[in-house]
Amino acid sequence: MVALVLAETAAGGAALLFLTPMWREVRRGFFFLTGGVVLALAAGTAAAAAAGFDPDRAPGGSLAITLAVALTGATLLWIGLMLFRSPAAARIVGIATVPLAGVMLWAFARATGESLVLSFFQLLAGALFTGAVLDGLLLGHWYLTDRKLPRGPILRMAWLLIGAVALEALALLAGGLGESAGPGSTASGSLNPLLGLAGTASWIALGMVACTGLIGLFIFLALRGTRPTAVQSATGFFYLAVITAFWAELTAKLRFLP
Repeated sequence: MVALVLAETAAGGAALLFLTPMWREVRRGFFFLTGGVVLALAAGTAAAAAAGFDPDRAPGGSLAITLAVALTGATLLWIGLMLFRSPAAARIVGIATVPLAGVMLWAFARATGESLVLSFFQLLAGALFTGAVLDGLLLGHWYLTDRKLPRGPILRMAWLLIGAVALEALALLAGGLGESAGPGSTASGSLNPLLGLAGTASWIALGMVACTGLIGLFIFLALRGTRPTAVQSATGFFYLAVITAFWAELTAKLRFLP
């Protein structure tokens, strides 16, 4: 479960870093900052997946672990290329990590034992959701370093977060609310006499997604202000979004527990 959330965040952080115009907007230091976080998340994904790997229950999990290790290595490679002043090569490798991360999510979806299409969709939605929160928070901090950076990048990230909230809510609804979808979900583990543990968690996850959407709206409204402190206020809201998004994803992934 933790491995799934880490995998989503690593994939989403890398995708929004390289598939948005950020390369032309911010200094390379931001790529070192975000790349370092993605590197730690990818390595954490591999470690968490390896620690919980059970070949009897999820024989396809070994591929997911291998791909997480590959994402870790590829991320380290493009960071090293930037360090040695090869930005063009670093960008090529960085962009290549995005489909690699997508294949990693597909491998994790395949290892859940649930519907492959639905699980993959939920992981992709979670990647955009957590990636927007992560990159938005780091970008907000980067404004403290680059005072001349216009608000376009962080405003775009606010819009991406709002769109990601809608997609994440759709993914939760597609998975079903109030249902014990996991193969090992039983009434004995229920927090509610009418719902199984996974079903209860899905409602909690939907509530956390709604809270994140409200925070995204606050971020957008804060950035409409003309004062320089507006970006600092938006960054503070991104901190709250990290908390609500993390718990949303953690509870949403309870349905994959055996």
